[in-house]
Amino acid sequence: MIKPLIIFTTILFCIACDDKSMTLIHDKNIMKTPIKCMKLAVVSEDKNILQSMQKLYTFDDKCTLKLEISYKDGIHCNSNQNADRKALSTFPQSYLRMELREGLDLQYSYYIDLSDDIDEDALQRAFKKIQKELNIK
Repeated sequence: MIKPLIIFTTILFCIACDDKSMTLIHDKNIMKTPIKCMKLAVVSEDKNILQSMQKLYTFDDKCTLKLEISYKDGIHCNSNQNADRKALSTFPQSYLRMELREGLDLQYSYYIDLSDDIDEDALQRAFKKIQKELNIK
């Protein structure tokens, strides 16, 4: 009896901790060599996001690769079509998108819906995942 309970608890714990972010590699060549520099572009120049990201990486404005960060806080939906989703699950309060571009060409994208507003922890988790997937130095 205890063994199935332990297995069930372990599975439940793993599912609850699942990262619900989505990533897409648009150009497979980006994975062939380590990324040595990036410049940062934050939509709407949010000072908190800029400061948080600068703690995580030394960005270089001369670099050709650009990490673009866009987000939206305080999402709410007045549509009746989403009433069941809002009532039965956690409807996202915000989203975070990070895209790596070389010039205008999209190389890599990261996206996640969040149940809270964007904070430093969300930015850290996102950037760590990007670093791991793309071998950023």
